[in-house]
Amino acid sequence: MINNKLMAKTRNIGISAHIDSGKTTLTERILFYCDMIHKIEDVRGGGDGATMDHMELEKEKGITITSAATTVHWKGVEGKGTTFADGVEKDTRINIIDTPGHVDFTVEVERSLRVLDGAILVLCSVSGVQSQSITVDRQMKRYNVPRMAFLNKMDRMGANAFNGRDALREKLNHNAVLMQCPIGAEDGFLGAVDLITRKAWYYDGDNGENVRIEDCPADLADKVEELRSEMVDAVAEYDDDVMEAYLEGNEPTDEQLHLCIKKGVQSLQLTPVFMGSAFKNKGVQALLEAVARYLPSPLTCAKPTAVNSDNDETVEINPSPEEDLLAMAFKITDEQFGQLTYTRIYRGTLNKGDTVYNTRTGKKVRIGRMVRMNSNDRENIDSAHAGDIIAIVGIDCASGDTFVGNDDNCNLSLEGIHVPIPVIELSISCKDKGEQAKMSKGLAKFIKEDPTFHVYTDEESGETRIAGMGELHLEIYVERLKREFGANVAVGAPQVNYRETIRTEAPFDYTHKKQTGGSGQFGQVVGLLRPLAEDDKDKEDQVFKFNNEIKGGSIPNEFIGACEKGFQDVMDKGPLAAFPVINCEIFLRDGKSHDVDSSDMAFRIASRQAMRQAIRSADPVIMEPVMKVEVTTPDEFQGSVIGDLSSRRGMIQGSETDPGGEVIINAEVPLSEMFGYSNDLRSMSQGKASYTMEFARYVDCPSNIQESVIAERKEKLENDD
Repeated sequence: MINNKLMAKTRNIGISAHIDSGKTTLTERILFYCDMIHKIEDVRGGGDGATMDHMELEKEKGITITSAATTVHWKGVEGKGTTFADGVEKDTRINIIDTPGHVDFTVEVERSLRVLDGAILVLCSVSGVQSQSITVDRQMKRYNVPRMAFLNKMDRMGANAFNGRDALREKLNHNAVLMQCPIGAEDGFLGAVDLITRKAWYYDGDNGENVRIEDCPADLADKVEELRSEMVDAVAEYDDDVMEAYLEGNEPTDEQLHLCIKKGVQSLQLTPVFMGSAFKNKGVQALLEAVARYLPSPLTCAKPTAVNSDNDETVEINPSPEEDLLAMAFKITDEQFGQLTYTRIYRGTLNKGDTVYNTRTGKKVRIGRMVRMNSNDRENIDSAHAGDIIAIVGIDCASGDTFVGNDDNCNLSLEGIHVPIPVIELSISCKDKGEQAKMSKGLAKFIKEDPTFHVYTDEESGETRIAGMGELHLEIYVERLKREFGANVAVGAPQVNYRETIRTEAPFDYTHKKQTGGSGQFGQVVGLLRPLAEDDKDKEDQVFKFNNEIKGGSIPNEFIGACEKGFQDVMDKGPLAAFPVINCEIFLRDGKSHDVDSSDMAFRIASRQAMRQAIRSADPVIMEPVMKVEVTTPDEFQGSVIGDLSSRRGMIQGSETDPGGEVIINAEVPLSEMFGYSNDLRSMSQGKASYTMEFARYVDCPSNIQESVIAERKEKLENDD
């Protein structure tokens, strides 16, 4: 019962946003107001750097590279563990994960949202919804995470809370409702009026630590009533009794409104919007009050699910600390004293010294040291239960592994994390064997930590190649190799990860027959290859689909798996330029086997050859990755920026002027044209423009580009030989 009470007071939340929207600054203020730190540090410029950005590279660049976890206790504005009228206790334990904003580190957001129960979507109140805001919102929807919005930087020129709310509605299709009315704006931003209580909140003291609550300023009374009426209209619909009473002319009570908002948020149908300036220490405490009130606890969040491998059925997980353990390793970092495994416990209790089972490997794992993280600092704990996010020291596992407390449950697996495909690669090398060993050690660590970071050896050239989500992503890892492992690596030119696909369908009928005395090899496969259906392409990273349509046992069941592997073998190298093939669907419809000569190998070889022939007949084309690019530039450079993007084969999607007077240009540009863009943009805008870039999709190369890509690839492969 004690555990259930603690779980009811627990919130597992993430803070996500577009780059440079103020996520880490907001987290720094939360730590301060919850008495976790006693001095506020800035993300950029002097001091020790923000608590959550503990890597040296993060402090230098002023960006978040890796998500960091911490636990705080919020005791309410009064600083006492009092209880709201709706039963929610203000002494709330909040596990927070601060995630990166840069798209190159998007997997950090993915794996954080996978294990969280709620989130704060931070928006710049000047720029509103930006490109990465859309990506983060899509990730939240993928994992059904309830969220609130926080309009940050209300002190900046051009800040407008109403534009921010409207952008949430128009660009993200949120039912966004303001919960506060701003008191002043830009330099004159003083605080906000709570639309439920009609009380004005001011933030006094050197660090805004003293919350002063007063009556609403007289000059804002009419505006507050107008906004409050809009808010009540929007939230009353989440409770039938409140709505009925409201339609009859009865004003809902404050607590009834709180409960309506809570229902709306937790049903994913309402996004309450709060505002403030984290840097100027305004609005954070009101946001914390809302986290405690509206975001779900592990008991009230949507029930997590696991897959039963015995029958592929989905099983709902009851978050009880009394039942058998079920936990998920969602993030791994390799450290000097062993692996640190960030773990979310969904069910049961985990104690120091327990033996648990990894359902992927079937192996026993003994739990030694367990810690609660506060960025890079850690607090030893002896026990953790359902709803907790902790870290385990010194166990060997992979990101996404499921742990159970009883080997009877080894058939359960918590659903994994979506991992985007890499779009850019570099070749790296070292001068001598000593450096090579250091580089290999570093790369092995990075592979384990980051599922979007890939390392492989080019078969033809013997080069070591690294692949990732963008130039910054790979640049950070190269820098870490030098700093953390002392490996002075030389870096080759960036390479685009082209893909090949087919445009028409092609039948296949191939017989593999070999007789060399004794038992031979025999297998025949007949069927159809066609482009993947559009519905399946919408499933991210679906590149190959196999359909077994064999009837009457013309190919025995025991060889079907070998056939599928054979078809898939050919997907690694396409016929045009030996790039991986994507978006193919196979229908295996007929075939023949031999009682003696047929084997897995015979059918695998037959399937490989059939696939090679079919792809060549199916109008193969080369595809290139196209990036979604958003450039923010002063108005005088707009023409130069658009002209330059167009010269890079970019398609301009549109432009808009933000309230601060800067122009935001959206375009889609092939990745191959974007190398070195940051320097060119800096030059043409006198250093005043900035841009973000993220993968959009693969599209067919124009014929002239395809020819040059094939020629370059052919020359490279010949030189490697």
